[in-house]
Amino acid sequence: MTQQAYEVMQDGGVPIKSWTVGVPFEAEAREQLKNISRMPFIHQWVAAMPDVHLGKGATIGSVVPTLGAVIPAAVGVDIGCGMMAVRTSLKASQLPDNLAGVRSAIERAVPHGRSSRARGSRDKGAWGSLPDDVMQAWAPLAAQFDVLQEKHPVLKNTNNINHLGTLGTGNHFIEMCLDEHDSVWLMLHSGSRGVGNRIGTHFIEMAKKDMERWHIHLPDTDLSYLPEGTEHFDQYVEAVEWAQDFARINREVMMARTIDAVKAALGMEFEARMEAVNCHHNYVSREHHFGKNVLVTRKGAVRAREGEMGIIPGSMGARSFIVRGLGNADSFCSCSHGAGRVMSRTKAKKLVSLEEHLQATADVECRKDAGVIDETPAAYKPIEKVMAAQKDLVEVVYTLKQVVCVKG
Repeated sequence: MTQQAYEVMQDGGVPIKSWTVGVPFEAEAREQLKNISRMPFIHQWVAAMPDVHLGKGATIGSVVPTLGAVIPAAVGVDIGCGMMAVRTSLKASQLPDNLAGVRSAIERAVPHGRSSRARGSRDKGAWGSLPDDVMQAWAPLAAQFDVLQEKHPVLKNTNNINHLGTLGTGNHFIEMCLDEHDSVWLMLHSGSRGVGNRIGTHFIEMAKKDMERWHIHLPDTDLSYLPEGTEHFDQYVEAVEWAQDFARINREVMMARTIDAVKAALGMEFEARMEAVNCHHNYVSREHHFGKNVLVTRKGAVRAREGEMGIIPGSMGARSFIVRGLGNADSFCSCSHGAGRVMSRTKAKKLVSLEEHLQATADVECRKDAGVIDETPAAYKPIEKVMAAQKDLVEVVYTLKQVVCVKG
């Protein structure tokens, strides 16, 4: 008899099916999932991916199917955050021994990080004067954003077009990787940037106010929801769809700039996009599961329908995986979005030394300073164990190991 690949918890709500065999699963994340499972509109059960860990409001690494309502905090504030990867015609043998020039070229081509904005100064993570390619990429987003601004004036003074084609901070990155055939890949991770954050924050607060007005008491106010059929629900779906489009285009702009930067740094032409994947992992989608049309919220999870391609990155010193979905119905056709944290950023900075970070990233051309220790490999679950825990959700198509990593 085949051993069940997931564990089941239940505590007063719908079941929670968790693909966490062999990986850490913190008690706080379990309690947070239990709170979600008690919401009255969950369809069938909640699914937890092997990278599951505590998040704000909703657990990162969770799949939440709902009927007639949506929880804005379950999507989060980095709406549409996700991954993009392309295989190139380059081989490892064509790369120079020293890749510092490649990293510098990418860093010049794509704004990244963040600097404090003193009066009159520009945040280094945003555009000052807008390049032509960014203005062209903004064109299909502009009209709908005007509509959103009219409905929600809070969006007017946001970083929007000046964040299009920019990386951000935290766990966002751009990498050059090698697969098991020594082919060179380019891969990046980012989302809807400042404007997506404002949209997410705005609707989380709106949902909380609606709960207060309707005298609905919740185990966690961050689980405040918007019922279908209400004006705020419709407005949220409209804004989220726009932010998801922004995030996808943001990755496309950065990838085009990264490809051009690498060509310039190497002084050679090569084919890119021989295979390309562009997938969200913080989003909401209308899907059909177990006889019902539902809203599926994936917070730190990737859709993995049968044959659908996805990306599961490791940390900045670990392997990453291009995967093909197996269409596992129990997971609502989902898989993890990465390795998942085992340490908070604060804890990582306290517990991991700079020397340990240097050892863990010895083979990677990347930042080696104390400012990125919160992203060091030890802060994450072992990606091999995460992949083993979800072998019935995806199959590995390519295994990637980074040789260059750009962090904000």
